[in-house]
Amino acid sequence: METVGYRRFREGVQACVPTMMGYLGIGFAAGVVEKGVGLSLWQIAALSLLVYAGSGQFIICGLLALNAPIPSIIVTVFLVNFRHLLMSLSVTSYFRGKGLWQTIGIGSLLTDESYGVLTTALQAGHKVSVAWCHGLNVAAYLVWLVANVLGGLFGQFLTDPARFGLDFALTAMFLGLWLFQVDLPLKKRTSQSVRILLAVVVTLVVGMRLFSGEIAVIAATLVGCMVGLLTEGGVQ
Repeated sequence: METVGYRRFREGVQACVPTMMGYLGIGFAAGVVEKGVGLSLWQIAALSLLVYAGSGQFIICGLLALNAPIPSIIVTVFLVNFRHLLMSLSVTSYFRGKGLWQTIGIGSLLTDESYGVLTTALQAGHKVSVAWCHGLNVAAYLVWLVANVLGGLFGQFLTDPARFGLDFALTAMFLGLWLFQVDLPLKKRTSQSVRILLAVVVTLVVGMRLFSGEIAVIAATLVGCMVGLLTEGGVQ
């Protein structure tokens, strides 16, 4: 007879299935690129385990190809992935009192995709437990590792990943998660949700014209959070 914790963990894994399917494609493409810049299989595995960020890993490969200095690579990847700190902060209230190591485990493996699944579940009123989050995060983490290694193994036989649409896998996954997140607020037609969405879009568009994409994303996130906090009644 399965325990409650195991059942919640399994439910988190099930919720992660769409993300895992997307990770197979984009992770494989990442492995192909990583192998192309001269990384060995163990280096690809280490990069996937320690960095665990699609955009960050692609950027690392691009900078390695340009022989960029290590400090510039570190700073660039830090800026690109700084948004993960903001994402983690936005869900900390749901895991208060759960223990330091439990929350570190959740925050360390939280990605854009798993955050989208998590916040969609929260918006739908689902009771999200620590075990559920671990199932969601660990499943995505392991699939990402396997996909990267497979890309490194078989990448030499696949010279053009874009031909098979692998380069669009991450974009398609983002679009699906975004639609799930905005579907409920738009159906409710809450003025607060519309204001937050407009603030994020306007800030992102303006920011992309004035700054780099990374800074624009961080700025849009902060503006969206600020609008949500200043609006009475909390996020709808």
